[in-house]
Amino acid sequence: MSSSTLWPLLILSLLTSSASSSAGSRSLLRAVRSGNDDLRDYAVDLNATNFDAVLRDTPATFAIVEFFAHWCPACRNYKPHYEKVARLFNGPDAVYPGTILMTRVDCASKINTKLCDNFSVSHYPMLFWGHPSKFVSAGWEPKQKKSDIHVIDDGRTAERLLKWINKQMGSSFGLDDQKFENDHLPSNASDPGQIARAVYDVEEATSTAFEIILEHKMIKSETRASLVKFLQLMVAHHPSRRCRKGSAEVLVNFDDVYPLDVWSANRQEDQDGKGALGNFQICGRDVPRGYWMFCRGSKNDTRGFSCGLWVLLHSLSVRIEDGESNFAFTTICDFVHSFFICEECRQHFYDMCSRVPSPFNKSRDFALWLWSAHNKVNERLIKEEASLGTGDPKFPKMIWPPRQLCSSCYLSQKNNNIDWNQDAVFNFLTNYYGKTLVSLSKDKGINGNDVANAALEDLVPSTNAIVVPLGAALAIAVASCAFGALACYWRSQQKSRKYFHQLHSLKNI
Repeated sequence: MSSSTLWPLLILSLLTSSASSSAGSRSLLRAVRSGNDDLRDYAVDLNATNFDAVLRDTPATFAIVEFFAHWCPACRNYKPHYEKVARLFNGPDAVYPGTILMTRVDCASKINTKLCDNFSVSHYPMLFWGHPSKFVSAGWEPKQKKSDIHVIDDGRTAERLLKWINKQMGSSFGLDDQKFENDHLPSNASDPGQIARAVYDVEEATSTAFEIILEHKMIKSETRASLVKFLQLMVAHHPSRRCRKGSAEVLVNFDDVYPLDVWSANRQEDQDGKGALGNFQICGRDVPRGYWMFCRGSKNDTRGFSCGLWVLLHSLSVRIEDGESNFAFTTICDFVHSFFICEECRQHFYDMCSRVPSPFNKSRDFALWLWSAHNKVNERLIKEEASLGTGDPKFPKMIWPPRQLCSSCYLSQKNNNIDWNQDAVFNFLTNYYGKTLVSLSKDKGINGNDVANAALEDLVPSTNAIVVPLGAALAIAVASCAFGALACYWRSQQKSRKYFHQLHSLKNI
């Protein structure tokens, strides 16, 4: 036997003899024995420290939790089956993102002993099904007559588990399904509850817009003011608490990164990649997630970002007060004109802004103008997509809202000419893009004073009262009376700043 053959055998022998005493050797042995097997895991590993947080914050409609033990041979053999199903629902390449969060908890780990006891884990593997929020700070008892959490009693193979899921959901998912080649998208326009999940898409659109601005180095001396004003608007009225907080953090540090009085033509070129602002995650570390939910199209290149951005603009329009209406109008128009990268869309939108004859005095008027502008865009795209065949067949452009969602919005209709009941339309917009949109967050307890206090606790250590733009200062300060003294100081320092604007209704940051 040659020396080239002996050396690998000797190394393997040494590794095997020391495996019982060395965790590192055990890891290496697993790598040696695995060969070219696909080691990618799609199921999310949970433990007692992150169990509640992950299940509370996931946008998924349902969750499966597998309790197992790493030493259990049956669990090891079941893992490929579980991962085969998890591939459909988890990860950036999921076929059906946001539908089911598939997770695993190792009961052989001491940190999880109490967690496994809470769910009365009696055998391995043991699978539970339910809405994600129902798992938070919860448990399961075998003698419970009624429970929001159910044991999956027939999921021993990938085929049987998916069959159980399909029966539970009334779906027809298949193990061989590929991304964007499916008919499982929610297209029922008569279901007003669908918009509740759009809060995740609004976060996605906000984060994507921020990334586009940075990647294309679009912050310049002439666009700086537009971005600052839009951030101020989001700090005050963004429907997502995470994005309000992140926008405030960006504003707090904006003057340090892009000081108004120290601007040069080469400043953008001096930035490394996305620059210092690239260190900020405007809607949290988990966003963007890489997929859409309410705004997902049936094809990869439809809906998505443009849909999410429209939902964001509508949600801002129904949250402002009368005194902010013209500020919101000019801010949104300037933001689209400065930062929306689709040239034709940007110009069309700005032309509509330019044709507004007088300032808006009422928030109602601005919300209705934005609604009317959106319908004009849709009217134009309906014709273009019909002639070119570029529309989404499952989500064709339509005049909004349809009768199924708001019959009272229609006074009369002849062909394509609609006589609108604008009072009913405004009430619909307020409920749909306001109350209903954030209902999912409210169900999870992300509202009220707890939100304000949590945001303030996170923001205060990183703020500098001298350089905070006024919009952020007011939004942070008014959010909680506990910081009243600090608010007075900030306001006194900021009254002469260029971007002064009195924002209202900042209690919900």
